[in-house]
Amino acid sequence: MGLDVLVDGVQGHLSSFDFYPEWTRSWHHRNVFTDPEAVEAQAALLRTLGRALADRPHLIGLQLGNELNNLVEHNPVTVEEVDHYLDTLLAASREGVRPGHLVTHSAYDAAWYGDGHPFTPEASARKGDLTTVHPWVFSGDCARRYGPRSPQVRHLAEYGTELATAYALDPARPVWVQETGAPEPHIPAADAPGFARATVRNAAECANLWGVTWWCSHDVDRSLADYPELEYTLGLFDSAGRPKPIAEAFAEVAAETHSIRPRDTALVLDCTPATRSVSGPGGAYFEAWMRLRAEGVRPAVVLASRADDAEYLAARGIKEVVRPS
Repeated sequence: MGLDVLVDGVQGHLSSFDFYPEWTRSWHHRNVFTDPEAVEAQAALLRTLGRALADRPHLIGLQLGNELNNLVEHNPVTVEEVDHYLDTLLAASREGVRPGHLVTHSAYDAAWYGDGHPFTPEASARKGDLTTVHPWVFSGDCARRYGPRSPQVRHLAEYGTELATAYALDPARPVWVQETGAPEPHIPAADAPGFARATVRNAAECANLWGVTWWCSHDVDRSLADYPELEYTLGLFDSAGRPKPIAEAFAEVAAETHSIRPRDTALVLDCTPATRSVSGPGGAYFEAWMRLRAEGVRPAVVLASRADDAEYLAARGIKEVVRPS
């Protein structure tokens, strides 16, 4: 079929279930992030997995695991310990795969919006070969707060891409909108095709966008019990494999030619790890950015620490810096 594949090693979270390596779940419970033997075991797994897959023709690369920060609740960890964990596993992954394969990691939105969360925006935007973002419309109750057809919802992936770019050290670092989707009832089925078109078109205007992948391919069959309600209707196809209207919309917008327009105005983000929620739905910064976007401005995001760095701003094509009122 020609489908390219990025393989997760330590699968953190899938369809509202957390998955742990078995050696951390028996009577000798291990903290997956901090126990030295558990971390080394995960590194060995990724190293071995990379070597086993290296010659596969459609392999994009390795990802440490999906949304590993979902495991924080049962595995207490500090920022410094997360950094050590990610660095260790990323290095092991590079030992396994061939040059040219991607090595990545991913986190759900608490990494960007969560006050004091140990997985930081800096870790997401500076470790691995590219930044992955998962701008879900239920994060911060975005769709319920603003409405399923609101600018806040339809520009959320675009905003997440620009936010990720602001935290990167490399102004040209690519950003992958790795997970986005139309979960009911947050996005009613009738609104899903329009949401898909707007999400992809708006994100495609970001200069650093690497790609958009939709979650997920198929609805979960209702004969499978104990999934949260939204998991049953997230697919582009129904559980029998029939394309839904959103599948046709996604195929249509994916085939379009998208133009990248420069962003010469940037809105300054001034926050600390303890006030990171200002950049999430409902936060003062998020709402200021969305107001500018609704007015026709296409704002970039720039951290306060870089707002006076002329060389950095020039590298990003930013000519005007404004602060939230």
